[in-house]
Amino acid sequence: MTDDPHRAPRSRSREGFPPVRKSLGQHFLNDERALAKIAGALELTGEETVIEIGPGRGALTEHLVPLAKRLILIEYDRALAAMLRERYAASPAVEIVEADVLATELGALAGGPYRLVGNVPYYITTPILFHALRPPRPDRAVYLVQREVADRLAAPPGSRAYGALSVNVQAVAAVEFVGAVPARAFKPPPKVESAIVRVTPIAEPAVTPEDESRYRTFVQSVFGMRRKQLRRILRSVAALDVDAAEAVLGEVGIDAEARPETLSPVAFAALLRALPR
Repeated sequence: MTDDPHRAPRSRSREGFPPVRKSLGQHFLNDERALAKIAGALELTGEETVIEIGPGRGALTEHLVPLAKRLILIEYDRALAAMLRERYAASPAVEIVEADVLATELGALAGGPYRLVGNVPYYITTPILFHALRPPRPDRAVYLVQREVADRLAAPPGSRAYGALSVNVQAVAAVEFVGAVPARAFKPPPKVESAIVRVTPIAEPAVTPEDESRYRTFVQSVFGMRRKQLRRILRSVAALDVDAAEAVLGEVGIDAEARPETLSPVAFAALLRALPR
């Protein structure tokens, strides 16, 4: 019989929680200092709507309840959602939504300005990040992610970790590294180290909402040839001959021999705008 990961399990652990669902990548953070740091990074005043992705057993939720005016919990695991409904049945400011976050319109759910937080499943971290960056974006988002992903998100141009993920996120948001979280802070502990990052949309993004999809595809294509010079890359990804490629690069002031990891998100945007459609 096929196991449905969304189906409520029949038994609970000795602690009274539903069993860990490995198919959902569940690792529950239980370190109070780390939990407090995540909640603090949201910089709440008590007047905000907060959406928490994957509240799980509710450890972070407990820190958020006294800080948020309205708290919306999006939980995919049916058993955990039921447990949270029971726990917060008498709390009208807390709403539990049993759903797949990637199939949920976050801005519509919030109904106005909101902040986003979550210990996101590592196997779908990137899809969740980009889903949350679709307008209307949260005023601020704080994520607990794999340390490697955190390093890539916050990496500056020219660094080893700088790549397509760095460019595509930094084109529309500022990324701050908040702190590292060791594997022992989780139950069960993951096989990787983790980190907290804060993602804040910038007032003047490098690309317009209409161009974000094209920009993301372009950046990914360019970094797919990251060891080559931009002159050669443009010939491939934009179907330009040598003279046309050099003309485009000269128009935006980019060295034809430069490599992708040296370009800022703004430079990538300028290069995309200079290409023929």
